[in-house]
Amino acid sequence: MKKFKIILALIITSSFLFVGCETNDDGYTDEQNQDSSINYDFGTTVSKDFMGEIVNENGNPIQSATVTIGNTTAQTDINGVFIINGASVKSKFAYITVTKSGFLDGSRSVIPTSGVNKVKIMLLDATVVGTVNSGTAGSVNLPNGTKVDFGGDFKKQDGSAYSGTVSVIMHHLDPADTDVEAKMPGMLLASDVNGQAKVLETFGMMNVELRGSGGEKLQLANDATIEMPITTGQIASSPSSIPLWHFDDTKGYWVEEGSATKVGNKYVGTVSHFSWWNCDAQFPTVNLCLTIVNPNNQPISNVQVELAPNNQTYPRSGTSDSSGEICGLIPANQTITMNIKDNCGNIIQTSQIGPFSSNTVLPTITLTTGMVAQTTVQGTLTDCNNTNVTNGYVILNYGNQNLYSNVTNGSFSFNTLVCSGNDDFTLEGFDYDSVQTTGEISYTFTTPVTNIGTLVACTAVAEYITYQIDNEPVDYFIGNISASSSPNGLNVSLQGTTGTSSFYFYGDIFATGSYTTANFLIENSEVIIQNGVTNNVVCNVSQIGAIGGYIDITFSGTYDDNGTTKSISGVIHVIRDN
Repeated sequence: MKKFKIILALIITSSFLFVGCETNDDGYTDEQNQDSSINYDFGTTVSKDFMGEIVNENGNPIQSATVTIGNTTAQTDINGVFIINGASVKSKFAYITVTKSGFLDGSRSVIPTSGVNKVKIMLLDATVVGTVNSGTAGSVNLPNGTKVDFGGDFKKQDGSAYSGTVSVIMHHLDPADTDVEAKMPGMLLASDVNGQAKVLETFGMMNVELRGSGGEKLQLANDATIEMPITTGQIASSPSSIPLWHFDDTKGYWVEEGSATKVGNKYVGTVSHFSWWNCDAQFPTVNLCLTIVNPNNQPISNVQVELAPNNQTYPRSGTSDSSGEICGLIPANQTITMNIKDNCGNIIQTSQIGPFSSNTVLPTITLTTGMVAQTTVQGTLTDCNNTNVTNGYVILNYGNQNLYSNVTNGSFSFNTLVCSGNDDFTLEGFDYDSVQTTGEISYTFTTPVTNIGTLVACTAVAEYITYQIDNEPVDYFIGNISASSSPNGLNVSLQGTTGTSSFYFYGDIFATGSYTTANFLIENSEVIIQNGVTNNVVCNVSQIGAIGGYIDITFSGTYDDNGTTKSISGVIHVIRDN
């Protein structure tokens, strides 16, 4: 089975940025982002692939959101997932925007890698939190103390004066929020007043949108005063005065404009217009690269790496790509704590790195088997006709992550770390063309390879059995499948009719877990696997649902077939009858 490893774009947006490596130093500036206010090198025009998920503040998917990258747009599906291949972007900067009625516009800026760039954007509700009236000074507050004082003069987008009630939509982002990277716009790349590119440490962000009585967007006609609370963990380190930065939603980066003063536990400043505003400390930068591998010097993807400069309160994290590589901008001349985490958020290695005064490549980081277990999850996704899906994806839900893998002629593959004491995960496959799904199926990890077998994306098929011997075509069973769990064990059977095959699985199995053929047997017209046959076939029972729920089993291994060693892998996804 051909393996396909996804490449994850990585951005750590805080006082440092982690990004996929890109070698391009031609000094070309993006014509779409060309601006004398920043000296950042955007690189040359390239074609890149993107995949991502758009969710709301509760983490639920948003369907039919419009995602735009360059001149290409796509709509999110029922899972909030979008796929855009061949988008025209810059080699060192890609700007993704998202719109959906009922939500504020969202965005993400990334430095694209050579593979499929993965992004997650969390849209904020466009909920009105207060109103003011033109011609009269007024204020709007959030429960946490965020506040705007308005002078009373407003204008329409064409510059003409507006008279009437003004609805105020307002959000505040706390740096302590674990979802701050997903909620904030762009990334924390910024242009200071001298046009120098900087990376930022945020002390809080706020977004304000003004709407007229007809729903039209408004702007300030005179200055407003903003107040943003300083989160408890940053009060001691917060400076008495801090630059203010607004987000340029055309260019995709922050621009320095004015400053805020510390008053008690708040920053107070004056702004002349509304978009996103940010209270941030700025830092000179150097480029840092690192690679994570296993003891066989094979790259490990989907590893969470967290960096925290020692003079800052909140770390930011990202994920290694399929080459095990992470590169990006970090503050120069600072010691940094680096934590490597498994997929459940547990720290498996910690170290101090830096300070660095110039661009640096760290020695390769090897994660040993004593630190963490690693597995490759691989399989094939087919449609209702048992044909390999050519345009689709598979979601792996495990620990605190949703991982996504495109399919290549049906094949999919994930590389992930397995948390101690947590071997259970789910998969769900989607045929993007026919809008069919496998449904969510439970599995159990095995190391070093978890062979899933064949998943069937066919919404009309509620239950099925598939298996494959060596590289032969996949055998696919649907129909009146009987499945039971009783004091005698598990029993799954499909009685074939004339010209069709039967299938039988029986096991002295009463709970989820991993079993050998001392506990189960598989029989049909072309294969007999049981305790009396030389084999090392193992089955993993990941779910035994209540009556009407699912029984989920995978099996794989090798067996002797009249003196010939053959391999087999299969999936049993059936509804329990009794």
